[in-house]
Amino acid sequence: MDGIIFDVDGTLWDSTEAVARSWNQAIEENTDFSLSLTADRLKSLFGKTMDEITLALFPSCPKEERDRIGYLCFNYENRLLDPDVARTLESLSQKTDLYIVSNCQCGYIEVFLKTMGLEKYIKDFLCFGQTQVPKNESIRLLMKRNHLQDVVYVGDTSGDFDACQKADVPFIYASYGFGDIPDPPRQIGAIGELPALLGL
Repeated sequence: MDGIIFDVDGTLWDSTEAVARSWNQAIEENTDFSLSLTADRLKSLFGKTMDEITLALFPSCPKEERDRIGYLCFNYENRLLDPDVARTLESLSQKTDLYIVSNCQCGYIEVFLKTMGLEKYIKDFLCFGQTQVPKNESIRLLMKRNHLQDVVYVGDTSGDFDACQKADVPFIYASYGFGDIPDPPRQIGAIGELPALLGL
């Protein structure tokens, strides 16, 4: 196996509470909206692109204003990341290369890695903010630039599953995440189960 590609939100950590707090703060401090987001509301949106999320939350706003609010929310969000999966990624990185492909904004993955001290374990990453293309295309772009042939993708939503089917990449369902995928080909109930599943 050339490597493992991970999704971020819901797969490597559950960021909904922190993100809800940060987005509510951004909205309160920078807009006139009385919108108050909950973690459950955000869970239904994770896995979508930035444009889809802001359209769902602010449908009556012009695109320029949606982009402004989204940019502010994402910047506030980047200050509050505090995941805890270092042990598993450190173990996996000793056996194979690790990558990330996510539908997140630019800067999110960098802050995620820096906050966790994981930069040395992740060989490369791509996000929607960089590519502006669907996740399946981002997966193939990352594979091409790293000369990857035999990889698996670990994700938690039907969007991740669909992207893997389109990219012709094996999928492992993180059932502890945000999505619900009936009869997945392979699944894990916790990130720590991945090494055993892959025999690493």
